[in-house]
Amino acid sequence: MSEPEATDPEAADPDWSGNYFNYFTEIEEHFQRTRGTGLFLLSPLDWALIENWKSSGIPLEAVLKGIDDAFEKWRARKSKRRLVNSLAYCAQAVAEAAQRAPQPQASSAAATEGFAPEEIRAWLLQSAAHTQAFPDIAAALETLAAAAESYTHKLEELEQRLTALEEKLVAAVRVAQSDEDLFAIRQSLEKELRPYRGKMTAEQIAMLERRYLDSALLARANLPRLSLFYLH
Repeated sequence: MSEPEATDPEAADPDWSGNYFNYFTEIEEHFQRTRGTGLFLLSPLDWALIENWKSSGIPLEAVLKGIDDAFEKWRARKSKRRLVNSLAYCAQAVAEAAQRAPQPQASSAAATEGFAPEEIRAWLLQSAAHTQAFPDIAAALETLAAAAESYTHKLEELEQRLTALEEKLVAAVRVAQSDEDLFAIRQSLEKELRPYRGKMTAEQIAMLERRYLDSALLARANLPRLSLFYLH
């Protein structure tokens, strides 16, 4: 994560938890509503793209406007041979909406109440139980779980710590993969990304590939994502 470190709860943005976690859920729900075909599960590529938008500082309102613009253009087409099956279809429209948007401001999404200490502790202990093959990471998660009470007002700091541990976990998993395993993941990524390459910049694609590969490596090793976002 790129957010500045905040160890003092009074110095941190009081709406951080609402702004951060609602960013993901608002985009997911808006895409589902705009697509208009009932429940639609986002793919690993979609989640990676949302992470890119968030870390790049693109305001939530710009993402939602970009989704609307992309679907408006799609519906105006005479030929609709394919449904819109990925957020990546909206990437160019989101980039254009972001360019038109004013300087990023706090999200208008309603702030959540955050997490209770018991929820944080249970999530961290569950994550530790699933990472026992990596004793140092499991031990670090258990240490964080023991201090769960203190993190209820420091969710941004906790998220940063979890991100650092996840990066360490991904690096360890990557080393353990065979060349064929890594090649298979790359092939899967390319299959999903190919239809949308022309809608994104080289920088966007590079960031998206990295996030997708990180998620895919953890999934292949049957390891959890550590972010608090996945607690929901």
